[in-house]
Amino acid sequence: MKLLVCNAGSTSLKFKLFIMPGDQVLAEGKVERVGSKDNAIFHFKKPDGFKIFREGLCIPTYTEGIQMFLDCLLNPEYGVLSDLRELERVGFKTVLSKGHYGIHELTPEVLKGMEDYLVVAPAHNIPYLEAIRQFQKLTPDAMLVGAFETAFHTTIPLERKLYGIPYEWYEKYGIERLGYHGASHSYVAETLESLYGTTGKTISCHLGGSGSLCAIDNGKSVDTSFGLSLQVGLIQSNRNGDMDPFIVPFLLKEGMELDEVLEGLSKRGGLLGISGVSNDLRDIEDAAKAGNDRAKLAIDVFCNGIVRYIGSYYAELGGLDHLVFTGGIGEHGCTVRKIVCAQLKHMGILLDPEKNLSYSQNAVISTEDSPVKIHVIPANEELGVARKTYGYQRS
Repeated sequence: MKLLVCNAGSTSLKFKLFIMPGDQVLAEGKVERVGSKDNAIFHFKKPDGFKIFREGLCIPTYTEGIQMFLDCLLNPEYGVLSDLRELERVGFKTVLSKGHYGIHELTPEVLKGMEDYLVVAPAHNIPYLEAIRQFQKLTPDAMLVGAFETAFHTTIPLERKLYGIPYEWYEKYGIERLGYHGASHSYVAETLESLYGTTGKTISCHLGGSGSLCAIDNGKSVDTSFGLSLQVGLIQSNRNGDMDPFIVPFLLKEGMELDEVLEGLSKRGGLLGISGVSNDLRDIEDAAKAGNDRAKLAIDVFCNGIVRYIGSYYAELGGLDHLVFTGGIGEHGCTVRKIVCAQLKHMGILLDPEKNLSYSQNAVISTEDSPVKIHVIPANEELGVARKTYGYQRS
């Protein structure tokens, strides 16, 4: 089966074309800075080494980005597809749909559920709805499947999902901790199981532009740092993370407008808000090295949040076998890993300084005598979505 995975971000598109089963990649692509009139970037490559890189492009919407990738797949010179009807399924790393929290065919009812939750996940559901509708037009014979980010977290016990709110709000509106980054955390679990035969007790740290932690017990999610929305948990590149909700009415009483408050929390908060430098941790680290105290503070707040959640999940799990770093910062952030692990030595988390700086894919970077194995596992969300899309069966 030829199966295409589409991963739509707030300003990006990623694609991978697979042959399933077997996880064979035929082609992949990436569009950066969607919405730009003259600064977008397009990547396309095949396993045989063939590559295309174009920059300074006008890609105003996701529709144009999708079309560019499909045009490459159909180009006879590139030898990938001769007809879009060869695509039997298209899988999407969808985020949230009201009432649909697993793996679902993207029927009108499921899309309506995504529309109903636009207020909870606007930065994610809006691009996915546009991408899905474009594929509905271009690949009408393919089954479109959503591997919702909430799927991996449906095993979390209710006592860890409920907020301290009137119970009827949970019953009537479905307000509970739903969790996200399910494709990444489940891929971590699958990878550990393939390496060791079991995940045991694991804490997965997906750290990137957005970040979350997940407690995994024998392959199942048992807690996670995201909530109903992606606004809570760790501070993000632009998002505030955990915060006293009464800060909002306080600011409104001080004279701020609601839109201004929400923009501050979702677009001008997080690492950007604290550092005043950037929403990119690499820039913040450079500023901290140059003596910028607020940049150093932003790093410390970020790392302290990670430590706090690891400690909490260690207690809930009753111990720890594996601590995993994944995502862009998790994979490349040597400084973050060093700061976090230095505060966790008392829990048997012993980082090898040399391995932390130099490692290979799926590396163990703990010391030989560390009771807890520390891993760096590069994220491969598209493969996780491909496997779930391929395994989906109509009921």
